[in-house]
Amino acid sequence: MKHRWIEAPVHFVHQNLLWFLLSLYVIAYLLPGPGLWIRQCTLGSVQWPGGNALSLTLPVFMLAFLLFNAGLGTKAEELSQLARKPGLLIIGVLANTLVPLVFISLFWLVGQGWHSQAELQNILMGLALVASMPIAGSSTAWAQNMNGNLALSLGLVFTTTALSPWLTPLVMHAVGMLAIGDYAEDLHELATQGASAFLVLSVVIPSLLGILVQFIFKEKYLKNAAPYLKLFNLINMLLLSYSNAAISLPQAFTHPDWDFLLLIFIVSTTYCAVAFGSGWLIARAQGATPAEQASLMFGLGMNNNGSGLVLSSLALVDHPAVMIPIIFYNLAQQVFAGIVDRVMGRQHPEVL
Repeated sequence: MKHRWIEAPVHFVHQNLLWFLLSLYVIAYLLPGPGLWIRQCTLGSVQWPGGNALSLTLPVFMLAFLLFNAGLGTKAEELSQLARKPGLLIIGVLANTLVPLVFISLFWLVGQGWHSQAELQNILMGLALVASMPIAGSSTAWAQNMNGNLALSLGLVFTTTALSPWLTPLVMHAVGMLAIGDYAEDLHELATQGASAFLVLSVVIPSLLGILVQFIFKEKYLKNAAPYLKLFNLINMLLLSYSNAAISLPQAFTHPDWDFLLLIFIVSTTYCAVAFGSGWLIARAQGATPAEQASLMFGLGMNNNGSGLVLSSLALVDHPAVMIPIIFYNLAQQVFAGIVDRVMGRQHPEVL
């Protein structure tokens, strides 16, 4: 009874999350300034082994909170169950690598008749960067809002992040074999780079801290804080989506090449649908619970495109159009996540 005043807005935002997202994308296009400020706000830096300095921007802390909150909501029985039955986790990690490679290969075959090889190669490189990134930490926030299996969500994020020094080069080398000219050279060169340090600071450490706090204070002591954390989690996730859109949407439509943008839109949304759909198919084939299905769909459908955008802006300055497919997929995955959230909420009210 005492939490009803906070539970009502949480339920309202959750039920209308897709519309909140779409509204924020319109605002980001018309008024990108606050979103750009969020992305550029730097609160310090950390010297990483090897001489690299990692800027601690506001989005890094916002993402870290999403993962801390997810760790806080992870149940001990889910972790032990995941350790005893790691099948879904293993299949999910394999699918997260193989499904994108199959899709990119099919796109390369079908796209050979496109009138511009440069546009085709830019999309190919953009897809390679999306596919090579680990699963997005924000997928855990979506899973948490659906009362999904957070142990499985965190396991997918952890595993793909930990394996990224090997999986990222593998994907880039594979797509580099399909690319031509300097596009192929750039992909093979990028494949020699390791995973970004911020993945450890903003994903792994906060998640472990959340799990540790949950084990120390136990679920019953954190129950009173849960409604407040969930509301803040929703607001935090929406602000992150807005800040990402603020840097991407104006750039995509400043000097539009409409046939190129239409092709990117079709390819990105199809790829996103295939990625989310693969999570649904795996869950159905394995007889997964609705909570596990939610975690698989959000995990396989959402990639850490923030890393891809940073990487392309720093290492691919001679191919700026490569960012556009990443931008479109970044927006598409949030919209698809909102649709999945809405549809699953109606089909399985128990996960809300």
